[in-house]
Amino acid sequence: MCPLPRFSLFAVTIASLLASTYEVSAQMASPELSRAEEIRELRRELASINSRLTKLENDEPASVAVAAPDGSAAALVRASAALRASPVETTPTPVQTLTSADRSTLDGLNGTTINMLFDGYYEYNFNNPIGRVNLLRAYDVSSNAFSLNQADLVMEHAPDPSNGKRFGARIDLQYGQATETLQGNPANEARPEIYRNIFQAYGTYVVPLGSGLTVDFGKWASSLGIEGNYTKDQINYSRSYWFDYLPFYHMGLRATYAFTPRISGHYWMVNGTQQTEPTNSFKDEMVGFETKPIKSIDWTFNYYLGQEHPDFEYVANGPPGLPEQQGQPFEPILNPPKGKLNIFDSYATWTATPKLTLAIEGDYVISRDQTYSAPQHTDGGALYARYQFNSLLALGARTEYLSDRGALYSGKVQALKEFTFTFDQTVANGFLVREELRHDFSNQPYFLTDTLGVLKNDQTTATVGLVWWFGGKQGVW
Repeated sequence: MCPLPRFSLFAVTIASLLASTYEVSAQMASPELSRAEEIRELRRELASINSRLTKLENDEPASVAVAAPDGSAAALVRASAALRASPVETTPTPVQTLTSADRSTLDGLNGTTINMLFDGYYEYNFNNPIGRVNLLRAYDVSSNAFSLNQADLVMEHAPDPSNGKRFGARIDLQYGQATETLQGNPANEARPEIYRNIFQAYGTYVVPLGSGLTVDFGKWASSLGIEGNYTKDQINYSRSYWFDYLPFYHMGLRATYAFTPRISGHYWMVNGTQQTEPTNSFKDEMVGFETKPIKSIDWTFNYYLGQEHPDFEYVANGPPGLPEQQGQPFEPILNPPKGKLNIFDSYATWTATPKLTLAIEGDYVISRDQTYSAPQHTDGGALYARYQFNSLLALGARTEYLSDRGALYSGKVQALKEFTFTFDQTVANGFLVREELRHDFSNQPYFLTDTLGVLKNDQTTATVGLVWWFGGKQGVW
């Protein structure tokens, strides 16, 4: 028998395969099989046809015995007609509609942000201090160590009065060395372990009065002093003496009202400085204002009046019959001191050019033990500058002075000074690398060395800080 031409070979092959496909299709048309199964079977057969045709094209022509080529061509025509008569149908995807409960939940979460921050560092103190301890540092407390400054989770549902939403809330959870600084002092916080990881937690309501009276209730970060908690929002990596000395947080009520677009005022009534639970019955108060005399300047003034002396104390092994607070016995302090604390605090920021920012802070603190005691004073201030070379690189500087003549901050009568240079590298949006050189010095031997009992008048540290953050909250946290 003679070999068929190559064209005929292809035609015969296609005819036979399509015929078989038509038979399979006819079988699949039975009620037992679903339309989706028909489609999948047809696709598998077409893929098989394509594979076999490709193989035939690559092979040498071969002799094929065909009894009825004309019949095969007819089969090809019949199969093609059958496929055209049975179009492939797709099953439409059902559209899911939101229920009223789902819509209510989504509307309630509209405007809510969940934000996370990680702040770590390596720092080297050239004094090589015993215990690798950096004195007079709020957060960067460890030398020659890879350290976790803080890990934070910030959840905020901010009010939006322009869209009819007058309430909101915020919770900041914090872990790491910074937490110990903020919450670790039993002299201020009688039971710090209860609130240790809650840096902020407060609710907000905007009273429909004039431009809107914003009222917060809960625990919030203090705005005494220009510096704040989150490193990404500061000019330097390390914090100033004044950040370390002034209150970190308060618990109570605060109200803010904008009298004009350029002037607003605020008032606080709180338990005390760094007191989630009060240590006495006195309620501290603060009054202040923020003003914008010109577009490029922001100026804040605060006056704080408090009484920080406790009138009771918790005891571990007291006599039987003492009153208890949640299972912890305590006893009153007889004739407790009632001297007052006065803090005058002011700071201003000037955006001199789009690239250059300057800032200044001044503070004056007066404290008395008894109402008739001679006052103890601490005063000083800080200067800041930051230059943004481009969107990725910036240089910040700080110098400050703190006269601790009342030994209120360091526990020693001395004059403290420091200067700091911080180089910023923004690796990506939400990833900041900070390289910092800082020198602290005093007019008295105070800073640790590698020998117990031997102190120096100064210490120098070099730091690399790494800060990551992400979430929907924009601007300063």
